[in-house]
Amino acid sequence: MVKLSAIQLNSTPDVEHNVRTIAQQLAKLTLLENNEEIEHIVVLPECCLFFGANDQSQLSLAQQSKNNNELQLALSQLAKQYKVTLIGGTIPIIAEGGNKFTNTSCVFNSYGELITHYDKVHLFDVNVADSEKTYCESRYTQAGNKACIAKTPLANIGLSVCFDVRFPLLYQKLSELGADIITVPSAFTRVTGKAHWQTLLQARAIENQVYIIAAGQEGVHANGRETWGHSMIINPWGEILACLEQGEGIITSDYIPLEIKRIRTSMPLKHALISN
Repeated sequence: MVKLSAIQLNSTPDVEHNVRTIAQQLAKLTLLENNEEIEHIVVLPECCLFFGANDQSQLSLAQQSKNNNELQLALSQLAKQYKVTLIGGTIPIIAEGGNKFTNTSCVFNSYGELITHYDKVHLFDVNVADSEKTYCESRYTQAGNKACIAKTPLANIGLSVCFDVRFPLLYQKLSELGADIITVPSAFTRVTGKAHWQTLLQARAIENQVYIIAAGQEGVHANGRETWGHSMIINPWGEILACLEQGEGIITSDYIPLEIKRIRTSMPLKHALISN
């Protein structure tokens, strides 16, 4: 049996505190097993190990972690300790040149081995009617340039991050690459989350006939930024299987590969070629 889980956090600018909080949530999974042999795919939010400071602080953290990869090691140890396939939200990893970082989603197997990683492609450079007003992620973040699938014995997992969810072509590419599940670690603002979060997630699930696991940051953070939460697990028919609206916590649902096959067989979706 395979379970899908999303952990919702209110991460702080204290890495050790965030690691302890994630460990507390992961420990709850073992209480759900009742001696059954269960495999877990767990998704953490965007900026899971460091959030609530400015982007320059993220860059400094990436520069400090460059040689020993401390952030990756912390996530690896969590995956190994709790025996889960862990999509480590995102962490900052220093980019070539050292003046920017990539907002990177790392995937670890249950032995703590790094399977693959994805650098967020679509950066959040927008104006929002909230306390922050203007977001310019590209000032310190280097955008990625390729779609990425984590091929595991449990499922093919397509990787995306937050603002990516507004760009359906990325999700179509992940589907073409064989994704059965697509993960969406996020730190959606409260304003944009209330307006669009659920609609976008359900659309991406329905269009691509995949499970969506969306793990969000939630609440008011150290720098005053407000995030939406509402972490969700959605099936390939677009139905919400689990949702945590507010607060920190974990949601879990069954992964049923036969459901994907049934939906894709009964309603095959092939993209037509449209000429100019």
